[in-house]
Amino acid sequence: MFGLSLSTGKRSFDSLSEQEILGLAISSEEDDARIYLAYADQLRATAPQSAKVFEDMAEVEHTHRNMLIEMHRERFGERIPLIRREHVRGFYDRKPDWLRQNLTLDQIRTEAELMEQGAYRFYMAAAQKTSDAGIRKLLGDLALAEQGHEEIAGMLGEKHVTEDAKTEEDESARRQFILTYVQPGLAGLMDGSVSTLAPIFAAAFATGDTWSTFLIGLSASVGAGISMGFTEAAHDDGKLSGRGSPIKRGLASGIMTALGGLGHALPYLIPHFWTATITAAIVVFFELWAIAFIQNRYMETPFWRAAMQVVLGGSLVLAAGVLIGQG
Repeated sequence: MFGLSLSTGKRSFDSLSEQEILGLAISSEEDDARIYLAYADQLRATAPQSAKVFEDMAEVEHTHRNMLIEMHRERFGERIPLIRREHVRGFYDRKPDWLRQNLTLDQIRTEAELMEQGAYRFYMAAAQKTSDAGIRKLLGDLALAEQGHEEIAGMLGEKHVTEDAKTEEDESARRQFILTYVQPGLAGLMDGSVSTLAPIFAAAFATGDTWSTFLIGLSASVGAGISMGFTEAAHDDGKLSGRGSPIKRGLASGIMTALGGLGHALPYLIPHFWTATITAAIVVFFELWAIAFIQNRYMETPFWRAAMQVVLGGSLVLAAGVLIGQG
């Protein structure tokens, strides 16, 4: 009855009246304008020129909304039916604000393109469904407008986002990524890889038992990960330093610390002592060179200097663990 889907509790699109189609279009334009303004607010600090683009796009959506309201007032009066995307089966749901806060600038642009494509398909389907000539023309015009939004976004981008501004925004996003994820993650990887070398290899050579060595390595890695994660999250809330969310930084640091230690603890699941030890030593070699690569790639440390610092330091710690274990 009334096109209601018993399985989802949503209306089918075919069951909507012309008035309800207009109501749905009005609410959709309002939602899209709010989303664009939310994107603008999110980008204003790090990508101010792109924020202006989304503010202008929100203004376009407001213009469409006003055109639809005028058409509804002319055909059906002042009372607009309450119907939204989530009430209609098959519509692409918009993400709420809290699920969009972690999107990158490129992801936001992609999301905006998907919004425009969905709006175009809606207006095309709605125009085919209505028999009122005025409403049909308006919906068709809006479909063409939505199809042209990508061009509008491009023109607005040329207006606000110059090549220099885009380069600056991209560099700002890269710096933020490094501050929030790379730096704490690299610190954790270095701590987990290097600091657990001595206890794991000392335990291996002292006991000669692979299972005991694995348990010691597991406990050292997990414990170090928890400690590093909480330390990173607690010592800086990111507001003054601009290093980003303490939770994200804490997770990056804690997870990479644990992985750094587990890399050379896991080989001791192999029951044969020398096979496990040689495998663990090979893993350590790759861990240390990976750290040197990350330092060179993201921290702009000269590769050979990073390699000397990390590989030499790690080798000394490894040798110390072996000597202590044999003592």
